[in-house]
Amino acid sequence: MKVPTYRVLGILSVALGALGAVLPLLPTTPFLLLAAWFFARSHPEWEAKLLAHPRWGPAILAWRDHRAIPLVAKRLATVLLAISAISGFLALDAPWRYVPAAVAVVVLGWMWTRPSR
Repeated sequence: MKVPTYRVLGILSVALGALGAVLPLLPTTPFLLLAAWFFARSHPEWEAKLLAHPRWGPAILAWRDHRAIPLVAKRLATVLLAISAISGFLALDAPWRYVPAAVAVVVLGWMWTRPSR
């Protein structure tokens, strides 16, 4: 029962990661990390394809081996979260206008404490 469930969850994670590549507020890498984890337990060939991917493979391996986030990803996430926090502040009513900034502070605080690769 685990293998088919992990395989379906891996496929779903890849699909969400692919959507995240084109939608600005949906992250890609966390879903691909999940997909690699699920495929490692259900379909090693698909995991190998993810790890061999020229764009996403190095980020997955950096996280898996060193719990590291590439510096370029940290910088891009910082810019995008800042844009989201500013947009939320301008577009939302109080008290909701502070939620995007609070989320950005928590996420960026955690992310910048991880090593860079």
